[in-house]
Amino acid sequence: MTLLDAPKFDEARDRRRRMFLSAGAGAILVLFVAFWLASGRPIDWPWNWYIHLAGRSTMNRFLADVEQDNLQKAYGVWVHDPNWQQHHNELKFYTFATFQKGWGPDSSNNDYGTIKSHKIVAARVYGNALLAAILINGRKSGALSLEYDPRTHTLLFPPPDVEIDPESYSH
Repeated sequence: MTLLDAPKFDEARDRRRRMFLSAGAGAILVLFVAFWLASGRPIDWPWNWYIHLAGRSTMNRFLADVEQDNLQKAYGVWVHDPNWQQHHNELKFYTFATFQKGWGPDSSNNDYGTIKSHKIVAARVYGNALLAAILINGRKSGALSLEYDPRTHTLLFPPPDVEIDPESYSH
């Protein structure tokens, strides 16, 4: 076959091909934006968005349990082990008694009193963890800082010198 014997241009096939490519690119864009919205609109690299999604979800679940005064379930979220009571002897780094002293509604170690509401106002991946600033009970100052470790799916308190300023991020 030579150049002079080339097949005729199929306009319908070309139109279908362009529509298929446009629809595919549009679907990828829609999925990209939906994932960004679902992960909390992070101002971060796209490969960190899943950490934002998992971390925010874990923190929201934890604080919802604390708000309902279900500290046993909240502790299970904190240590990423819903069956922690069956082997509580293994959890010596942060025992339930210590957890209860810090998160109980009548605890003297709790700076917020009875926790009734929360809002994650800032989150940023720092190193290998998600740091978040959370406003408790509508307070505008003194945000609670929590850290989510995506490898172990546990919550921690970040080191004192590693905190997020909620004013520096829009969310």
